[in-house]
Amino acid sequence: MDEAAFASKLKELLSQFGEAPDRQEKRLAQLAREAQANQKKLQKSIDSLQESLDYLRVCIKYHIFDLEATRRENEYLRKLLEQERDN
Repeated sequence: MDEAAFASKLKELLSQFGEAPDRQEKRLAQLAREAQANQKKLQKSIDSLQESLDYLRVCIKYHIFDLEATRRENEYLRKLLEQERDN
């Protein structure tokens, strides 16, 4: 093998080795960006779920309050009806 062929093969090998880390770095950088984007999406989903749960808690508390008020009102009206019957 002459020196020119050896030099060209050496350049080819060096370029291949030089590209491999760049490709790996690019791929790792891409994976890191995707992981970060997925983390942001997950955090948005968690925040949205937390808001939905908070809203659900408020709705349940309101319905319990309304149910208790309706029971008290029914009890009061039943007493009025019983008094009407007694009179």
